[in-house]
Amino acid sequence: MRYARADRMIQLALEMQAARGGLTLSDIEERFGVSRRTAIRMRDAVIAAFPQADEVPSNDRAKRWRLDGANVRPLLGVTAEDLTALENAAVLLDKANLTDQADAVRGVASKVKASMAAELMRRIEPDLAALAEAEGMALHAGPKPAIPSSLFATLRTAIMSCRKVSFHYSGRISGRAEMRTVRPLGFLYGHRHYLVAQNDAPAADGAASRPRFFSLPQISRLKLRGESFERDPAFDLKSLVASSFGVFEEPAHDVVWKFTPESAAVARQFAFHPTQKNEVQEDGSLIVRFRAGGLLEMAWHLMTWGQHVEVLEPAALKAMLPTTLPQWPALP
Repeated sequence: MRYARADRMIQLALEMQAARGGLTLSDIEERFGVSRRTAIRMRDAVIAAFPQADEVPSNDRAKRWRLDGANVRPLLGVTAEDLTALENAAVLLDKANLTDQADAVRGVASKVKASMAAELMRRIEPDLAALAEAEGMALHAGPKPAIPSSLFATLRTAIMSCRKVSFHYSGRISGRAEMRTVRPLGFLYGHRHYLVAQNDAPAADGAASRPRFFSLPQISRLKLRGESFERDPAFDLKSLVASSFGVFEEPAHDVVWKFTPESAAVARQFAFHPTQKNEVQEDGSLIVRFRAGGLLEMAWHLMTWGQHVEVLEPAALKAMLPTTLPQWPALP
C-alpha cells in the first residue's frame, strides 16, 4: 500500500508537469478517482516534495498548480511495462482497424526507445520480451469495420482546421448513397466507429443543426472542402453522448436490469453508463439502474448475457428481446 501511494505521488508530479495550464483540485479528483480531501492531501504532498511548484494564474476562480519540467526529470524513467502498454495499445487499435493510429503509437514507442540510453535499454529488454510473451494479444477472427486510413487522415485535417467536408453516405439497409456536406467535430469509437458532425444546412427553424453520428464504413468519396466554419465553443462530445447507451439519438428511459447471483460479480465489473447505480440484493443478485436512450444497442449488449440478466424496465426494451434467452456457458 505504501508503494502504491508513492507511485500515485510520482504520477501526480508528472501530471502537474505535463499540464501546461496547471492542475486544479477537481482535475486531481477526476484523474485519480479520489475525494476532494484526498486530492488536497496529494497536492500538498507533491508541493512538500517539490517546493518549486508554482500556482498558475488563470481566468477562472479555481487555483492551478504545475511543476517545471526540470524538477521531475529524474522521475521519467521508462520501464518495460511502459513499452509493453504502448504495444498493447497498438494491437488493440489494429483490432479495431484503426491502423493509422496504431502506427502512430508504435512511432511513439520507437522514439521513446531511441531516446533511452543503450545501457538502460539492454537492462529492460529481457523484461520486455517476457512481458510481450505473457501479455501478447491475439488478433481474434471476427467482424471489424473496414475503413481506409486515408479517410481518418482527411477527417482529422478537417477537424483540426475547422473545414467542411462532403461525402456520399450510404444507407445501411437500402445502400442508396446521398451527398452530405457537414462540419466535422470529432470521432466516437466503439463496435462501430462514427464521425460526429453537424449538417451544414441549418435546421428548419433556422437554428444550427444538432450534431449527428455518421458511421465511418458508410462514408465514401470524401472530399475536404475549402470553406471553413466556426466551431461552437460550447460543444462537448462527452456531454453529447452522456445521455445515450450508444450512438442512437432517442429520448432517455429509466433503465433497470437484474443480473443473476451467478453473474453479479462479473456485472459489477462493468460500467454500463455514467449514471448507473448498483443495488446488491439479499439473494446475491444485482440490480443496475441508469437513465439513457439507445434501446436497440442495449438489446444487442444484453443478448451477450443470455439468461444471466432480466430487463425490469423499460417495457419497450424487454419487448425487443426474445422470450427465451440462450444459456451461454460463459459470461461476457
